[in-house]
Amino acid sequence: MAVGGTTCLNLGIKIPFGFPVSNFKASPKSFSSLSTSGLCRASQVAELFPTVSPEVYVRKARLEDCWEVAETHCSSFFPEYSFPLDFVLRIDRLIAMLFGFSIPNGCQRNCLVAVVGSRDEEACFLGTEELKLGGFDGRLSLNKGYVTGILTVDTVADFLPRKGPLRQRRKGIAYISNVAVRRRYRRKGIAKKLIMKAEAQARSWGCRAIALHCDTSNPGATKLYIGQGFRIIKVPEGANWPQPKTSPNVKFVFLMKLLDV
Repeated sequence: MAVGGTTCLNLGIKIPFGFPVSNFKASPKSFSSLSTSGLCRASQVAELFPTVSPEVYVRKARLEDCWEVAETHCSSFFPEYSFPLDFVLRIDRLIAMLFGFSIPNGCQRNCLVAVVGSRDEEACFLGTEELKLGGFDGRLSLNKGYVTGILTVDTVADFLPRKGPLRQRRKGIAYISNVAVRRRYRRKGIAKKLIMKAEAQARSWGCRAIALHCDTSNPGATKLYIGQGFRIIKVPEGANWPQPKTSPNVKFVFLMKLLDV
């Protein structure tokens, strides 16, 4: 799992949703603690009316996506939870997203969602682009689509080795976490689309590389990342590199990819 992931496509590690996703999870941040192996009982009714459009595209998450993002995260990282704990966990993650999306000055962070439905250029919005909450676009779409996968990308560098004796935050390297795909949408190339969008976002920020952590117990996720051009970086012996904070027995590999800027 790259720091982040989902039981639905757990790509790596779970990050405490600083927000900002082993099956196919990505890194751990404040948001990483979510999961999606199953829908919360309170939202199962939505499954009765699935979107019929087969097209999947990736965009930045909006305020109206937050509940689906939370349940995707939770069902992927905590599929063993059942009602009412799964519902409480989703509420907790939702609050973390809306009110815990703070980042250091000069840093960037975006939550990306893979959506089945109409593209933004085809959508009809209510509200203005100035309407923001928790860093999310607060506009409402009359045909927003259905969230099938999630990924967080940032330049906060919490899980990258610090630079120099003053342990300065590294710049120019983006970090992927909380990668997750709903179970019914796996093996459809959605994770690859999310990663490609994250790389494009990193390039737009001027980053020269992108990195992530992956759970060593999830070889499928590691294979996916290597197939996308990532390479395993060996941690120097004795080095104390930061890692996602998940279960104490979980071990990770650190992967990085150079970007063509």
